[in-house]
Amino acid sequence: MPMPVYLDYNASAPMRPEAVAAVLEASALVGNPSSVHRFGRLARRALEDAREQVAAMVGARPERVLFTSGGTEANNLAILGAGRPRFIASALEHDSVLRVRQAELLPVGSDGVVDLAALAASLASDPRPALVALMLANNETGVIQPVADAARIAHQHGALLLCDAVQAAGRIPIDIASLGADFLSLSAHKLGGPKGVGALVLGSDLPFAPGQLGGGQERGRRAGTENLAGIAGFGAVAALAPDSLADQPRLAALRNRLEADLLRLAREAVIAGRNAPRLANTSAIALPGIPAERQVIQLDLVGVAVSAGAACSSGKVRASQVLAAMGFAPAIAGSAIRVSLGWQSTAGDVERFVEAWGALALRRQSSDLSAEPAA
Repeated sequence: MPMPVYLDYNASAPMRPEAVAAVLEASALVGNPSSVHRFGRLARRALEDAREQVAAMVGARPERVLFTSGGTEANNLAILGAGRPRFIASALEHDSVLRVRQAELLPVGSDGVVDLAALAASLASDPRPALVALMLANNETGVIQPVADAARIAHQHGALLLCDAVQAAGRIPIDIASLGADFLSLSAHKLGGPKGVGALVLGSDLPFAPGQLGGGQERGRRAGTENLAGIAGFGAVAALAPDSLADQPRLAALRNRLEADLLRLAREAVIAGRNAPRLANTSAIALPGIPAERQVIQLDLVGVAVSAGAACSSGKVRASQVLAAMGFAPAIAGSAIRVSLGWQSTAGDVERFVEAWGALALRRQSSDLSAEPAA
């Protein structure tokens, strides 16, 4: 079998060599960043260098970058720490947002873009202080959301805004001030950094409750000895963000070619959010008649790795929450897979995927592909 093809960058990108080198170098540092002796100061310098690199990537002040264990913790920290009685979120948000507390859900259009009029009406209907959550780019479709407009509406009503920028970082330019976000969440491994490290970036010095108590790390906002090696790797890939941004036109050309080929092979295929602004690297493709999980398994068997657009649990396929919110029927939402490209992706990878997917399309009437997976 030829070398496997990896097209699941939105789940996790392969680590960049610069990140690996930074992790190894930081792992050799003996001291605790909170110690005042020379070993501690060396560790502290590495920590603060990385903080400056992450801050620069999103146009923030370094002291407003709080390192976390990932995007999930960053989202949780903002939602629970904001102390707002109302919580409003788009129907497209990640589970690390929607499962933290009960949210008033905002509808989205068929293009996958949030309804800003609904946000304004919701905020006007209830004067209680609110936190609004709106991701910058959707993890399944890549659709880019009007965060700056949403932030202006939120602030007009005294609300705060949390922007989950986990998928957007390194793929579109980010400036926290221009977005107007009060909280911005990031995760290193989507960029080609190590897993298990992320950040919550503050748009201002607004107070919020710490997520955990203990020592005074992260300026008292997130106790616990910092993951120095992971943070150093995060800083290294953040510093590469300009290179990643420069690579997006190449990825857009690959993605556009991929989609054109798929639609040529199967006219009934559906590309979610195709007419909206999207990340250059992401495509959500539905092939009615073949459940998403079946597609992922069959593609993996021939050495092509992608993700299911639908969430799978105990062998059952549940229609994608995102595509359902966009108004797609269960037959479409339950047959969507996600292809996501990145820094190592090549034209050959796209050709391999198109060939393998095309074979599935030709066999889509076969019972072994169209049947639901067994429990």
